[in-house]
Amino acid sequence: MTAPATSTAPARGGRWIETWDPEDEVFWAEKGERTARRNLIFSVLSEHIGFSVWTMWSVLVLFMGPEYGLTPADKFLLTSMVTLVGAVVRVPYTFAVALFGGRNWTVVSASLLLVPTVAAFVVMKPGTSFGTFLVVGLLAGVGGGNFASSMTNINAFFPLRRKGWALGLNAGGGNIGVPVIQLVALAVIGASGGPRVLLGIYIPLVVAAAVLAALFMDNLATVKNDTGAALDAAKDAHTWIMAFLYIGTFGSFIGYAFAFGQVLQVEFGRTPLQAAYLTFVGPLLGSLIRPVGGWLADRHGGARITLWNFVAMAAATGVLVFAGREKSLPLFVSVFVVLFVLSGLGNGSTYKMIPGIFQRKALEAGLEGEEAVRHGRRLSGAAMGLIGAVGALGGVGINLAFRQSFLDSGSGTGAFVTFLAFYAVAFAVTWAVYLRRPAAAIPASTTAAGTKAQLSYAEV
Repeated sequence: MTAPATSTAPARGGRWIETWDPEDEVFWAEKGERTARRNLIFSVLSEHIGFSVWTMWSVLVLFMGPEYGLTPADKFLLTSMVTLVGAVVRVPYTFAVALFGGRNWTVVSASLLLVPTVAAFVVMKPGTSFGTFLVVGLLAGVGGGNFASSMTNINAFFPLRRKGWALGLNAGGGNIGVPVIQLVALAVIGASGGPRVLLGIYIPLVVAAAVLAALFMDNLATVKNDTGAALDAAKDAHTWIMAFLYIGTFGSFIGYAFAFGQVLQVEFGRTPLQAAYLTFVGPLLGSLIRPVGGWLADRHGGARITLWNFVAMAAATGVLVFAGREKSLPLFVSVFVVLFVLSGLGNGSTYKMIPGIFQRKALEAGLEGEEAVRHGRRLSGAAMGLIGAVGALGGVGINLAFRQSFLDSGSGTGAFVTFLAFYAVAFAVTWAVYLRRPAAAIPASTTAAGTKAQLSYAEV
């Protein structure tokens, strides 16, 4: 048997790592973990800035008063389209890692964030047409793609037993870019600054993320461009089932992050400053809790955590319907924050399920040892991009649902009733597909210990 990696890329330089075997515990302890964590840190930084740029229009619309000539419906449409582009670009970003290398693509994707940031800096003033704002807003969608490439890259660095925590930390660190830009906006508004001040702060941060990725990240030669993996993942029903569940978790997180401030302004009459004081809390806690969702999934099974998380999300949404009808701002904000936390928890548990599902399928197919690990990693990496893209489309649906609900009735109640029904369906799907079936026996020859194992989808 060929020995595991005998060399790794240095901390500086960006050379390719030719061999990589994180499942080998000796290799992982001696050098793998150190290299993986370094790449994780700078991947999180780039993804974090990407999320901030992607969601900057959720903040910029708060600055856009009557002098900008935009209606609430215009603003919801604008944020919907930004979310849509961020979802679509996740598919090519997923496969860019295998084509260019994780380090190389992180440098490119971070640098691309300059385009929407500088463009917004130029046009952000009264008198600019809605069409111009819409085009420039669409450019910000590239920030949403950073998540897909980052998750695909980090998935390849960590062993299966550590993926829940690593992917949760990677995604949570990126997600926290949402509340951070909202906090920065709060400071800018509080200091009577304009939107260009906010954008001016982020331009040098984009440059810093690209430079640090170039200096400290590595490429894995073992992650090869494989269009067959994309096709195989697209043909697998579990890819689309998990994409549906991810609509309910991440789609909720990103959709509410874009819409929360506008809902407070339209339904409760909050000023931009008053809204900014409240909007960052939910995304912040939802981002921080995501690694905990992955950790809980590692310990208790992602399917179980996801199932009961949807129950809690449905219950919280029901309370929001009541709070909206009663016009109770304290109750509404408090429960909305709880809903953000639950969406973050579910983000971590659903993403932990993906590599576990494909690993289990490899074992069911009779693959053994490293071959089974490679097969599971190959398909899960490809599936993550598709799942992340479809999941982000949930954010589009949430903003369009709020837009229509406010146009029809002047409140968000209709939208929340729709969301509650969706969470009920997601609960049913999770139970029917991943928890209803009994554990299946995996042949003894496929297990590391050489003994027969019982492996259920509930454990993924």
